[in-house]
Amino acid sequence: MKNSIEFLVGIFMIAGFAAFGYLALQLGEVSFFSDSKNYNVTAQFDNITGVKEGASVQIAGVVVGQVSKIWLDEDGVANVSLQLSNVIALPVDSMASVKSQGLIGDKFIALSLGGDEELFEAGGVLTDTESAVDIESLISKFAFGNVE
Repeated sequence: MKNSIEFLVGIFMIAGFAAFGYLALQLGEVSFFSDSKNYNVTAQFDNITGVKEGASVQIAGVVVGQVSKIWLDEDGVANVSLQLSNVIALPVDSMASVKSQGLIGDKFIALSLGGDEELFEAGGVLTDTESAVDIESLISKFAFGNVE
């Protein structure tokens, strides 16, 4: 009787640890569980000042993905890999913009959906972009009279 109770408690503990581990991986969005729910699109910008890996990607203020990688290509163009949810259908005439949360808040990528019937597939390149506005340079131009 004592051995069967210890066996059942052991099985219960193993099941509990397995459930806890699964929840921790799901809530932590570990990549080998969440990659099947996402696809990547590359956006090319002239200037991405302030955007960091892990920054959010939003459509109409709703988070639909995140920036997974940033690199500079041989032409001096900043490339940003956007990891988007499979739920989002991104038309090929969509536009990506660098926006800021408030006046000096974190930078994020805002997507404006186009109306084209053709959609981006995984690995597509989005070239219709709007780069970051550099507030510091605008203020210094205004302050020192170099506004054009």
